[in-house]
Amino acid sequence: MDWRIVVVLLPIIIAGSWAIFNIGRAALGQLQTFIDERKA
Repeated sequence: MDWRIVVVLLPIIIAGSWAIFNIGRAALGQLQTFIDERKA
């Protein structure tokens, strides 16, 4: 694999994974709140 492809794709992959991590964390927080409110 050409190293230039890696150099171009790496920041995109990092940004995408960071976005998925943050969205997933927020979604889990909302899901936990939803479950807690249903129990009450």
